[in-house]
Amino acid sequence: MRLLPIVFMLVLGACTPVVVDQPGGAPAPALQPTQDTPPRLSQRQAINNFEFVVRRVEPVAEQFCRARSQQENCDFRIVVDDRPGQGVNAFQTLDRSGRPIIGFTVPLIAEARNRDELAFVMAHEAAHHIRGHIAQQQQNAALGGLLIGSLAGALGATDIEGAQRLGASVGARTYSKDFELEADALGTQIAAAAGFDPLRGADFFFRIPDPGDRFLGTHPPNADRLRTVRRVAAGL
Repeated sequence: MRLLPIVFMLVLGACTPVVVDQPGGAPAPALQPTQDTPPRLSQRQAINNFEFVVRRVEPVAEQFCRARSQQENCDFRIVVDDRPGQGVNAFQTLDRSGRPIIGFTVPLIAEARNRDELAFVMAHEAAHHIRGHIAQQQQNAALGGLLIGSLAGALGATDIEGAQRLGASVGARTYSKDFELEADALGTQIAAAAGFDPLRGADFFFRIPDPGDRFLGTHPPNADRLRTVRRVAAGL
Protein backbone atom coordinates (compact mmCIF):
# COMPACT_ATOMS: atom_id res chain seq x y z
CA MET A 1 0.00 0.00 0.00
CA ARG A 2 1.46 3.35 -1.00
CA LEU A 3 0.15 6.75 0.05
CA LEU A 4 1.14 9.62 -2.20
CA PRO A 5 1.80 13.14 -0.88
CA ILE A 6 -1.25 15.23 -0.07
CA VAL A 7 -1.65 18.92 -0.92
CA PHE A 8 -4.94 20.41 0.20
CA MET A 9 -7.19 23.00 -1.41
CA LEU A 10 -10.27 24.21 0.43
CA VAL A 11 -13.40 23.87 -1.71
CA LEU A 12 -16.93 24.99 -0.87
CA GLY A 13 -19.62 22.34 -1.28
CA ALA A 14 -23.38 22.64 -1.63
CA CYS A 15 -25.90 20.83 0.53
CA THR A 16 -29.00 19.92 -1.44
CA PRO A 17 -31.92 17.94 0.04
CA VAL A 18 -32.83 14.80 -1.89
CA VAL A 19 -36.49 14.37 -2.87
CA VAL A 20 -37.95 11.48 -4.85
CA ASP A 21 -41.43 10.95 -6.30
CA GLN A 22 -43.94 8.48 -4.92
CA PRO A 23 -46.44 6.69 -7.18
CA GLY A 24 -49.17 9.12 -8.16
CA GLY A 25 -46.79 12.08 -8.29
CA ALA A 26 -46.84 13.01 -4.58
CA PRO A 27 -43.32 13.91 -3.37
CA ALA A 28 -41.83 11.58 -0.78
CA PRO A 29 -40.45 13.07 2.42
CA ALA A 30 -36.87 14.21 1.95
CA LEU A 31 -34.32 11.83 3.43
CA GLN A 32 -32.59 13.44 6.36
CA PRO A 33 -28.91 13.17 7.36
CA THR A 34 -28.06 11.39 10.58
CA GLN A 35 -26.61 14.59 12.00
CA ASP A 36 -26.39 18.30 11.33
CA THR A 37 -23.72 19.20 8.80
CA PRO A 38 -20.48 19.35 10.79
CA PRO A 39 -17.99 22.16 10.19
CA ARG A 40 -15.16 21.86 7.73
CA LEU A 41 -11.95 20.42 9.07
CA SER A 42 -8.54 22.02 9.15
CA GLN A 43 -5.98 20.76 6.68
CA ARG A 44 -4.12 18.93 9.45
CA GLN A 45 -7.30 17.26 10.70
CA ALA A 46 -8.24 16.19 7.18
CA ILE A 47 -4.79 14.70 6.58
CA ASN A 48 -4.83 12.84 9.89
CA ASN A 49 -8.31 11.47 9.19
CA PHE A 50 -7.33 10.28 5.74
CA GLU A 51 -4.19 8.52 6.94
CA PHE A 52 -6.14 6.88 9.78
CA VAL A 53 -8.87 5.65 7.43
CA VAL A 54 -6.36 4.23 4.95
CA ARG A 55 -4.69 2.22 7.73
CA ARG A 56 -8.02 0.84 8.95
CA VAL A 57 -10.00 0.26 5.74
CA GLU A 58 -7.35 -1.05 3.32
CA PRO A 59 -6.60 -4.32 5.16
CA VAL A 60 -10.30 -5.01 5.72
CA ALA A 61 -11.06 -4.37 2.05
CA GLU A 62 -8.25 -6.78 1.15
CA GLN A 63 -9.77 -9.44 3.43
CA PHE A 64 -13.18 -9.01 1.79
CA CYS A 65 -11.55 -9.18 -1.62
CA ARG A 66 -9.72 -12.43 -0.93
CA ALA A 67 -12.75 -14.05 0.70
CA ARG A 68 -15.55 -12.87 -1.60
CA SER A 69 -14.18 -12.50 -5.12
CA GLN A 70 -12.20 -14.25 -7.81
CA GLN A 71 -9.85 -11.29 -8.26
CA GLU A 72 -6.23 -12.28 -8.67
CA ASN A 73 -4.88 -9.10 -7.08
CA CYS A 74 -6.36 -7.78 -3.84
CA ASP A 75 -3.43 -5.59 -2.79
CA PHE A 76 -5.07 -2.16 -2.94
CA ARG A 77 -2.90 0.87 -3.60
CA ILE A 78 -4.30 4.14 -2.25
CA VAL A 79 -3.30 7.28 -4.14
CA VAL A 80 -4.11 10.98 -4.01
CA ASP A 81 -4.70 12.95 -7.20
CA ASP A 82 -3.29 16.37 -6.33
CA ARG A 83 -3.46 17.87 -9.81
CA PRO A 84 -4.92 21.39 -9.80
CA GLY A 85 -8.52 21.87 -10.85
CA GLN A 86 -9.86 18.47 -9.83
CA GLY A 87 -13.39 18.18 -8.47
CA VAL A 88 -14.72 16.27 -5.48
CA ASN A 89 -14.17 12.74 -6.70
CA ALA A 90 -12.87 9.25 -5.96
CA PHE A 91 -12.24 6.43 -8.41
CA GLN A 92 -11.12 2.83 -8.76
CA THR A 93 -8.91 1.58 -11.55
CA LEU A 94 -6.15 -0.94 -12.28
CA ASP A 95 -2.48 -0.41 -13.05
CA ARG A 96 -0.73 -2.23 -15.88
CA SER A 97 -0.04 -5.25 -13.69
CA GLY A 98 -3.69 -5.52 -12.63
CA ARG A 99 -3.16 -4.10 -9.14
CA PRO A 100 -6.28 -2.29 -7.91
CA ILE A 101 -5.90 1.44 -7.31
CA ILE A 102 -8.23 3.61 -5.25
CA GLY A 103 -7.78 7.30 -5.92
CA PHE A 104 -8.99 10.39 -4.09
CA THR A 105 -8.87 13.96 -5.29
CA VAL A 106 -7.67 16.55 -2.83
CA PRO A 107 -11.04 18.40 -2.83
CA LEU A 108 -12.84 15.20 -1.77
CA ILE A 109 -10.51 14.68 1.18
CA ALA A 110 -10.96 18.32 2.15
CA GLU A 111 -14.76 18.07 1.83
CA ALA A 112 -15.17 15.00 4.05
CA ARG A 113 -16.25 16.12 7.51
CA ASN A 114 -15.26 13.03 9.48
CA ARG A 115 -13.53 9.65 9.25
CA ASP A 116 -16.80 7.80 8.62
CA GLU A 117 -17.35 9.66 5.37
CA LEU A 118 -13.85 8.92 4.10
CA ALA A 119 -14.16 5.28 5.15
CA PHE A 120 -17.46 4.88 3.30
CA VAL A 121 -16.05 6.37 0.10
CA MET A 122 -12.93 4.19 0.28
CA ALA A 123 -14.98 1.06 0.99
CA HIS A 124 -17.31 1.89 -1.92
CA GLU A 125 -14.40 2.17 -4.35
CA ALA A 126 -12.86 -1.07 -3.06
CA ALA A 127 -16.21 -2.78 -3.61
CA HIS A 128 -16.07 -1.89 -7.31
CA HIS A 129 -12.93 -3.99 -7.63
CA ILE A 130 -14.24 -6.84 -5.52
CA ARG A 131 -17.39 -7.03 -7.65
CA GLY A 132 -15.35 -6.97 -10.85
CA HIS A 133 -17.14 -3.95 -12.26
CA ILE A 134 -14.32 -2.78 -14.54
CA ALA A 135 -14.25 -6.09 -16.42
CA GLN A 136 -18.05 -6.17 -16.64
CA GLN A 137 -18.14 -2.62 -17.96
CA GLN A 138 -15.53 -3.45 -20.60
CA GLN A 139 -17.58 -6.45 -21.70
CA ASN A 140 -20.72 -4.34 -21.93
CA ALA A 141 -18.88 -1.72 -23.97
CA ALA A 142 -17.50 -4.32 -26.38
CA LEU A 143 -20.91 -5.91 -26.84
CA GLY A 144 -22.60 -2.54 -27.36
CA GLY A 145 -20.03 -1.54 -29.97
CA LEU A 146 -20.45 -4.83 -31.82
CA LEU A 147 -24.25 -4.69 -31.85
CA ILE A 148 -24.62 -1.04 -32.87
CA GLY A 149 -21.82 -1.34 -35.42
CA SER A 150 -23.44 -4.40 -36.99
CA LEU A 151 -26.83 -2.69 -37.07
CA ALA A 152 -25.36 0.41 -38.69
CA GLY A 153 -23.70 -1.74 -41.35
CA ALA A 154 -26.93 -3.59 -42.07
CA LEU A 155 -28.73 -0.27 -42.52
CA GLY A 156 -26.14 0.98 -44.95
CA ALA A 157 -24.46 3.55 -42.70
CA THR A 158 -21.06 4.78 -43.84
CA ASP A 159 -19.56 5.75 -40.45
CA ILE A 160 -19.33 2.27 -38.94
CA GLU A 161 -16.51 3.24 -36.56
CA GLY A 162 -18.57 6.14 -35.22
CA ALA A 163 -21.52 3.82 -34.66
CA GLN A 164 -19.26 1.38 -32.84
CA ARG A 165 -17.96 4.12 -30.56
CA LEU A 166 -21.51 5.21 -29.79
CA GLY A 167 -22.53 1.62 -29.09
CA ALA A 168 -19.54 1.12 -26.80
CA SER A 169 -20.45 4.27 -24.85
CA VAL A 170 -24.05 3.15 -24.44
CA GLY A 171 -22.99 -0.38 -23.53
CA ALA A 172 -20.56 0.85 -20.88
CA ARG A 173 -23.36 2.81 -19.21
CA THR A 174 -25.98 0.06 -19.39
CA TYR A 175 -25.51 -1.32 -15.89
CA SER A 176 -23.43 1.48 -14.34
CA LYS A 177 -26.21 2.51 -11.94
CA ASP A 178 -26.59 -1.07 -10.76
CA PHE A 179 -22.83 -1.24 -10.24
CA GLU A 180 -22.95 1.87 -8.04
CA LEU A 181 -25.70 0.44 -5.85
CA GLU A 182 -23.83 -2.88 -5.58
CA ALA A 183 -20.72 -0.98 -4.50
CA ASP A 184 -22.75 1.01 -1.97
CA ALA A 185 -24.13 -2.23 -0.48
CA LEU A 186 -20.78 -4.01 -0.20
CA GLY A 187 -19.04 -0.79 0.81
CA THR A 188 -21.45 -0.48 3.72
CA GLN A 189 -20.35 -3.89 4.95
CA ILE A 190 -16.64 -3.12 4.51
CA ALA A 191 -16.85 0.21 6.32
CA ALA A 192 -18.75 -1.34 9.22
CA ALA A 193 -16.28 -4.24 9.46
CA ALA A 194 -13.44 -1.71 9.64
CA GLY A 195 -15.09 -0.08 12.66
CA PHE A 196 -16.79 2.89 11.02
CA ASP A 197 -20.42 4.01 10.88
CA PRO A 198 -21.62 3.68 7.25
CA LEU A 199 -24.83 5.60 8.00
CA ARG A 200 -22.85 8.58 9.22
CA GLY A 201 -20.50 8.10 6.29
CA ALA A 202 -23.35 8.18 3.79
CA ASP A 203 -24.26 11.68 4.97
CA PHE A 204 -21.67 12.68 2.37
CA PHE A 205 -24.44 12.25 -0.22
CA PHE A 206 -26.25 15.26 1.21
CA ARG A 207 -23.41 17.58 0.22
CA ILE A 208 -22.79 16.48 -3.37
CA PRO A 209 -24.94 17.21 -6.43
CA ASP A 210 -27.76 14.75 -7.03
CA PRO A 211 -27.43 13.21 -10.50
CA GLY A 212 -31.16 12.43 -10.51
CA ASP A 213 -32.18 9.65 -12.84
CA ARG A 214 -30.86 10.96 -16.14
CA PHE A 215 -31.04 8.85 -19.27
CA LEU A 216 -27.72 7.04 -19.69
CA GLY A 217 -26.46 8.62 -16.48
CA THR A 218 -23.69 6.73 -14.74
CA HIS A 219 -24.90 7.19 -11.16
CA PRO A 220 -28.31 6.55 -9.58
CA PRO A 221 -30.14 9.24 -7.60
CA ASN A 222 -28.60 9.96 -4.21
CA ALA A 223 -31.88 8.96 -2.55
CA ASP A 224 -31.60 5.44 -3.98
CA ARG A 225 -28.03 5.18 -2.77
CA LEU A 226 -28.94 6.33 0.71
CA ARG A 227 -31.75 3.79 0.92
CA THR A 228 -29.35 1.04 -0.12
CA VAL A 229 -26.90 1.97 2.62
CA ARG A 230 -29.61 2.16 5.25
CA ARG A 231 -31.12 -1.18 4.17
CA VAL A 232 -27.79 -3.00 4.32
CA ALA A 233 -26.73 -1.34 7.57
CA ALA A 234 -30.00 -2.39 9.21
CA GLY A 235 -29.11 -6.02 8.57
CA LEU A 236 -25.61 -5.86 10.05
